Amino acid sequence: MTETHLHLVSDATGETVQSVARACLIQFDDVELSEHIWTLVRNERQLDEVIRGIEAHPGFVLFTMVDPDMRTKLQSACRRLRLPCVAVLQPVMAALSGYLKTEEHAQPGRQHTLDAEYYERISAMDYAMAHDDGQATWNLEEADVVLVGVSRTSKTPTCVYLANRGIKAANIPIVMGVDLPEDLFQLKKPLIVGLTNDTRKLLQVRRNRLRMLNDGSESEYVDPQAVRDEVNFAKRLFTEQGWPVIDISRRSIEETAAAIIQLRQSRAEQGL
Repeated sequence: MTETHLHLVSDATGETVQSVARACLIQFDDVELSEHIWTLVRNERQLDEVIRGIEAHPGFVLFTMVDPDMRTKLQSACRRLRLPCVAVLQPVMAALSGYLKTEEHAQPGRQHTLDAEYYERISAMDYAMAHDDGQATWNLEEADVVLVGVSRTSKTPTCVYLANRGIKAANIPIVMGVDLPEDLFQLKKPLIVGLTNDTRKLLQVRRNRLRMLNDGSESEYVDPQAVRDEVNFAKRLFTEQGWPVIDISRRSIEETAAAIIQLRQSRAEQGL
């Protein structure tokens, strides 16, 4: 297979252009690309370095740059090299500018400005870390979301993802024979969500976890009947408490978080 190059160019952290590239490439089978990621490209010298890199490894160019002169220079270089060069944000920005009847700010990385929203995300991240795996249950009322589920139902990574959206999330593990904290059943403000998983998939995840830890023991943690009992107990608990349930067996962390955000929005619309 011929080596194919993909250049991702950004005047900020590159998160947007990389996310767009991943979302597009997942739709193509049997594609192998050599990625070249160029971030914080904000002056002529840095752009010249990018262009030299593209000349050395010709390929598809995808970029997010707000400075019109920088955009023009990159596009001109790609035309000279006869390479495709696609702006990720510009069509959307132009359409929004026309609709809103106002001009855009040509300020790189403006979405990462240290504003109140940024500090909310930091606060939410601190909260998620301090309230991971059943810690600090005494102030769960401060949470926006509390996730409850058996081991290996993606509680922690989902909390971290939500925190990055500014949502304070805590998680409580369900362990057979161990009482859940009483405070959990007294909560008024937080949205409590039960996470569950298909028993077979949960067993596979747990076995993979033990394999990574070089633990070959056959404990109840990976005993099929014990795991089945755990999952059934969790489902009964969620039903008894009237908590919404999300089955993560066919969801990515991002999809689980999106479902939780949607539940929060519906709850807010109902005035709950």
